[in-house]
Amino acid sequence: MNEKHYRQRQSCGMPLKKDAQGGGTEANGSKSTICCSRCYKDGRFITQAKTAKEMQNFVDKIMHDEMKANFIFSWLAKSQIPKLKRWRA
Repeated sequence: MNEKHYRQRQSCGMPLKKDAQGGGTEANGSKSTICCSRCYKDGRFITQAKTAKEMQNFVDKIMHDEMKANFIFSWLAKSQIPKLKRWRA
């Protein structure tokens, strides 16, 4: 799924600089330039999310449980998910 570089991951919307592992991995072991380590490993998606709505729920849980984000920040993050490359029709 490697293509051009984006400022945010194109599955969950995580900012590139927030991924402690520096991104997910492609099948050949190289770093993905468009997906994070929470969503993508060994060239395939590893989250249970199959729709943009499911990904929004996944991101909401991370934002609240791990990041302790406020409602507005969480809402902004979730609202852009359907616009990301993975979820566009």
